[in-house]
Amino acid sequence: MKKLRMTDRSRTGKGPLVIIGGHEDKKGELVILREVARHLKGGRLVIATVASHQPEGYFDSYKEAFSAIGVTDLVELYVEVRAETHNEEKLRLFDGATGVFFSGGDQLRISSQLGDTPVERRVRQIHEAGGVIAGTSAGASVMSDTMLVKGSSQETHRIGDLHLAAGLGLVRDVIIDQHFAERGRIGRLLGAVAQNPRELGIGIDEDTAIVLRGHKFEVIGSGGVYVVDGGTVTHSNIAEAETARALSIHDVRLHVLCEGDRFDLHDRRPTMAGAQEMAKAAADS
Repeated sequence: MKKLRMTDRSRTGKGPLVIIGGHEDKKGELVILREVARHLKGGRLVIATVASHQPEGYFDSYKEAFSAIGVTDLVELYVEVRAETHNEEKLRLFDGATGVFFSGGDQLRISSQLGDTPVERRVRQIHEAGGVIAGTSAGASVMSDTMLVKGSSQETHRIGDLHLAAGLGLVRDVIIDQHFAERGRIGRLLGAVAQNPRELGIGIDEDTAIVLRGHKFEVIGSGGVYVVDGGTVTHSNIAEAETARALSIHDVRLHVLCEGDRFDLHDRRPTMAGAQEMAKAAADS
């Protein structure tokens, strides 16, 4: 079977991914949650609280927020153990669903409990039929095929400090980190890209999201999105250095994006459309 390239995937009719850096606004203008709601087209939204070891309260907070913007058909999916993913009652929660929202917690719980199960297949079916898949915090990190699990924040990356695992692979060729500027995670994202320079590192601030359609995304929300490109790197010590030594990496490329900016994952560049709109806004101000 022919492997799809990034440009091919944009033509498969899959729905959008709304990938959120965590702590999205639930009381004010609800910009990000409104974006999720817009893509539901009247269908059910499944709130998957699988990432949390103690999910109490997660669903209630989202039910209140989404109800305020007219989304009332919400159900909660929680899986305590992997065997429950074969439960018909759990699978019926997806009946009529046009969207799935993964809440925060531990991304390894999502991938280990749902990966290659009937529940994951239902999520993919919704996505492939044009439905929206959203995830915040841990739910954002699990979207990629290579998932950043943990690593030290607010300091220079140390060799051997990073833990990566397989994610759900809803978006390929990227590694996603969240709570980005707030928790000082640039060092660990650079470490992840040093290990996997063919993959773009995407760091998303709190109350900020990227809306990915095909191979292009747009930034929404109040913070920034950082894109780390290792394709131009001329040197790193990731393979030769002793454990706990500081990372050295040369000629890495960094883009910083804000609301309204767009990025092409295939070209690894901000799109001209976004740049032109920013220039027009500046001229009109």
